[in-house]
Amino acid sequence: MLSDTIAAISTAVGESGIAVIRVSGPEAIAEVGRLFRSKIALPEAESHTVHYGFIIDPETGEKLEEVLVSLFRAPRSFTTEDVVEISTHGGIISVKRVMDLLLQQRDIRLAEPGEFTKRAFLNGRIDLSQAEAVIDLIRSKSDRAFSVALKQVEGDLSRKINTLRHSLVETLAHIEVNIDYPEHDVESMTTEFIKNKCTEVTEGIETLLKTANQGKILREGITTAIVGRPNVGKSSLLNALARENKAIVTDIPGTTRDVIEEYVTINNIPLKLLDTAGIRETMDVVERIGVERSKAAVLEADLILLVLNSSEPLHEDEIKLMEQLSGRPTLVLLNKIDLPQQLDRGKVALYFPENAIVELSAKTQEGLDHLEDAISQLFFGGKLESGDLTYVSNVRHIALLKKAKQSLAEAYDAADSGIPIDIMQIDVRLAWEQLGEVIGDSAPDALIDQIFSQFCLGK
Repeated sequence: MLSDTIAAISTAVGESGIAVIRVSGPEAIAEVGRLFRSKIALPEAESHTVHYGFIIDPETGEKLEEVLVSLFRAPRSFTTEDVVEISTHGGIISVKRVMDLLLQQRDIRLAEPGEFTKRAFLNGRIDLSQAEAVIDLIRSKSDRAFSVALKQVEGDLSRKINTLRHSLVETLAHIEVNIDYPEHDVESMTTEFIKNKCTEVTEGIETLLKTANQGKILREGITTAIVGRPNVGKSSLLNALARENKAIVTDIPGTTRDVIEEYVTINNIPLKLLDTAGIRETMDVVERIGVERSKAAVLEADLILLVLNSSEPLHEDEIKLMEQLSGRPTLVLLNKIDLPQQLDRGKVALYFPENAIVELSAKTQEGLDHLEDAISQLFFGGKLESGDLTYVSNVRHIALLKKAKQSLAEAYDAADSGIPIDIMQIDVRLAWEQLGEVIGDSAPDALIDQIFSQFCLGK
């Protein structure tokens, strides 16, 4: 596959200032050179240069598009192959004309999703964790999530994983020497040495796992269900947090009939907000479906924002809701504090601690800052970990680190129990392989294909 020359549109389809078509492979320069007319023939141009000219249909001589062509010669390119990037005007027709002409060439085919990044991985320019971080960069929903992904693209996590693997390689080497030459006492190869090494690497893994929960939240966001009775201000709260009118707000109860989704960022924490239908007993068939979906959203949510109307006494349905949500990650929002107060806060405190109760007004936005602080406190103890730490945000990475930690624990227990060294070697090697799977050194082909299939076309 690496002998093919591939092409794809690397920018979003639609009207824009420019669009970029990327071509990579051994014939990239020659094939684009046949279609590109400029003062300098493309095959003769130097690497990392940009050239103005026109894309010409070689059969008719017709000028199809005015373009800028950027040239990157191997191995100094994203894929480490010869790469040509064609910048066209950002219209659907202009891009299609150039792309169709490229795919008519004998040695160019359409790239698969993520194939450019996959080639960068297969050619050794980046490892698997860096490749996965490229997806996270694209999908980032907050500045902090973007910064975390950028550090991984730069190889921050890879370097730490390689350091841990190097320690395990040293351990395996000493074990091998001890097995092959038992008459030599190489660096006092005893079970104590293995235990010390296992402890050292385990501590390194625990340091990475320390930020796993925060990293996962930064990467995926907190699924947050806004629940409550009809007309308590759930949609107004969504609009206030989103800073725009996403949901219809009226005085008529039951306006929201389905779950409305919106992403917002609070204190650098991405939230996937779910504005749900008001939970109440109803004979309306459509509204009843919405209520059932609301209940399902509550079960799936990482965080529940229970909205109560503080200008009215507690309703029986709200007391039932509080009983059901007690023990779940819930913040109770006493909304409409801009109106005369009638709700007994003491009754709410019977079900939830004081720091989980927030008074606010979605209409005037008074108290929204207290809500933001409460969310930070609930998930991060008030603040994110130091920016110097390496966040592990990928679920696959977290699972593999936990497996490696378990393998080392088994090796330590084996050493502590006086089990023969060659048996301990199995667990140490397994931990080394599991860490290698994080960066792709020992990842199966099927896993690699699955990861790169998540990329968009042209990346």
